[in-house]
Amino acid sequence: MNQPFRACLIGVIGLATGALDVVASPAYAAPAIRVLLAADVQQLDARATHVLWVTDASGGARSYRNAKIRIERRGLLLFVNGTRMDGDQITLRTGKQDLAIWLPQPGGQDKQPIFPPADDPPTWHINGLVQVIMRGGGLLVVNHVDLEEYVKGVLPGEVNSSWHPEMLKAQAVAARTYALYHHMLSGSRDYDVAAGTQDQVYRGRRGVDARVEQAVDSTKGEVVTYEDAPIYAAFSSTAAGLTEDAAVVWAKDLPYLKGVECPFDLESPYFQWKTSFKVETLERNLRQQGFDVGAIATLAPLSYSRSGRVATLRVLHSKGELILRGEELRKAVGYTVVPSTQFTIESFGEEVVLSGYGAGHAVGLCQWGAKELAELGYSYASILRYYYPGTELRSASLTKAPPVPPVVATPAF
Repeated sequence: MNQPFRACLIGVIGLATGALDVVASPAYAAPAIRVLLAADVQQLDARATHVLWVTDASGGARSYRNAKIRIERRGLLLFVNGTRMDGDQITLRTGKQDLAIWLPQPGGQDKQPIFPPADDPPTWHINGLVQVIMRGGGLLVVNHVDLEEYVKGVLPGEVNSSWHPEMLKAQAVAARTYALYHHMLSGSRDYDVAAGTQDQVYRGRRGVDARVEQAVDSTKGEVVTYEDAPIYAAFSSTAAGLTEDAAVVWAKDLPYLKGVECPFDLESPYFQWKTSFKVETLERNLRQQGFDVGAIATLAPLSYSRSGRVATLRVLHSKGELILRGEELRKAVGYTVVPSTQFTIESFGEEVVLSGYGAGHAVGLCQWGAKELAELGYSYASILRYYYPGTELRSASLTKAPPVPPVVATPAF
């Protein structure tokens, strides 16, 4: 994007999204957010610094002092250190201490947690209480944590705490809004949000420093709203051009998730990229996801979104033709392998070579764009209102439940 246009656009942001008066309420009390840490595991270990209380469905409680405990599922029964527990779930409490949880290590017989921390063995250090629930053939591990503490656990997983304070505040408000939105709509589910990229990367107490604490505390209770309800505050790493409409990515017509210009993320390491993957990997993964595909002969973009991203692809294979959405290709090959749908196919053979721009779905706030806007002097309120048009900041205590977003037909491109 040329510099004169970029300068003009920055001026428009300043005019359209000046400082906002946040409607605050002294009555704000943060709800507890239920965070899915792992699913479909057969066992886990836990330990508290001093005392760990374990309560089963009958209300019976046991205390363990400075000792690691093992929780196991054996068929339809739940055991702690070899002792059978009543019911299909237990609750772990530590008071104000952090609780450490170890999940099954890679290579073990158990199915792996879907959102493990990046260490070996996977370990969580968290606040709040933890429920271990028997579901299906395994265990769900769910952390119940105060919303504000949850946001502190998200920030280090999503952005670098050394970034500009106004960007950290913008991320804090977006993360808080996203969690509250799902909390209000989660209904009878066992959890509100998952602790990985499916929702927001949550690391418990890992990486929480003074800058993270300040960003969350200084925006306590603030959420982004549309018509007085928390919004679906989507965000991603790098737009590399226009942000994307939610209708394109998720077939949800949300007026505050429309594409806006984003020429602010040129410094992102993900602005431009090149990648490759084997055709046989794509075939295998598509079959695992339920697509009836044979040997793939060709792969080509079929349609593009208004922002220039690949909306659909035509896959010709030995059994016929498959029309694949751009995001379905990313899911099949791997979101880290294909960072975005803004790509071109350079070559097709045993391997497919792509070159492209940006990282993530590009809906809503662009993290690297917000970083530069903060460095240019824009407030977190201005940044949020730019990426979420037509919204305002309000206290979470003054919001109402959001409507279920309407599903729209696949748009014409």
